[in-house]
Amino acid sequence: MHDKVSLLRQQFQADFSKIAQAKDVEEIKVKYLGKKGPIQELMQDLRTVSADERPLMGKLINDLKVEITHLCEKGLEGLGAAEEAKRIEEEKIDVTLPGRTQFVGKKHPVNLLLDEVLSIFKGMGFSVHYGPDIDSDYYNYEGLNFPKDHPARDMQDTFYITPDMLLRSHTSNTQLRIMEAHKPPLRVVMPGTVYRNEDISARSHVFFHQVEGMYIDKHVSFADLFATMHEFWSKLFKTDVVTRFRPSYFPFVEPGLEVDIKCTTCGGSGCRLCKHTGWLEVVGAGMIHPEVLKNGGIDPEVYSGFAWGFGMERLALLLYGITDIRAFTQNDLKLLQQF
Repeated sequence: MHDKVSLLRQQFQADFSKIAQAKDVEEIKVKYLGKKGPIQELMQDLRTVSADERPLMGKLINDLKVEITHLCEKGLEGLGAAEEAKRIEEEKIDVTLPGRTQFVGKKHPVNLLLDEVLSIFKGMGFSVHYGPDIDSDYYNYEGLNFPKDHPARDMQDTFYITPDMLLRSHTSNTQLRIMEAHKPPLRVVMPGTVYRNEDISARSHVFFHQVEGMYIDKHVSFADLFATMHEFWSKLFKTDVVTRFRPSYFPFVEPGLEVDIKCTTCGGSGCRLCKHTGWLEVVGAGMIHPEVLKNGGIDPEVYSGFAWGFGMERLALLLYGITDIRAFTQNDLKLLQQF
């Protein structure tokens, strides 16, 4: 038993001399003092020693246990302090260096512009309504005077989920829902995301944002539409803009038109932004088709109205001087941080 204690002491000293890290101390401590370690085995072997020698052998084993415990504690303390000092040295902060900039999150430029657009319309007496992104063919097309075989459906490449359900291709899908739920007079704008199965390019994307608007009441005329458009675009561009109206076709309005404004960059003389025409195409509009009013439960013999719609990204291109619509979805911080 005495020889076993001496041999174990030598083994421990040999192992202890090889340690280099604090974790090695923990490992060697568990190895020798653990429940399945050699010290515990020696304590079990005491039962085989005679009663006369047992106190002496027990003291030898206990002294070895105390010695190992003491050395491990000292080793852990020394190595731990050295490792901490090294870590502090490596992690020290040079207070002469400039501070690290903490960037504050900001709204996306399209959302900033949308907030401004909605604020202007609300100031003009319009309320804001939202419609579903996934809707039925009826609300997106048929109820808006798009029969199933109408060639105008080819103007909008649609993402169909089922033969009757789709991702809306315009925010016009909200018009009938508002007509069904409320009685005139109606003065509302309808913002939201729309989806088109198109090739992604500098001027088009598979999803973008629109703002639709409509006004329905007795005796609403083209003059009201012209005045509303002039007022809105003047407020948005913060100048008295010159508007121009051109005939156009949309199935849910009759007659339909395109609204242009004189280029705010060149004043109409022609530049790269307006493609040297002097005019910027900004919105499609028109008087709401009588069939659409009927589908919404409104008598077209009593009420009339106008509607318009425009894309937020296209408008942002004009206002911010950005040339590629894809820039709004590429998460380029150099661009986004400018707003």
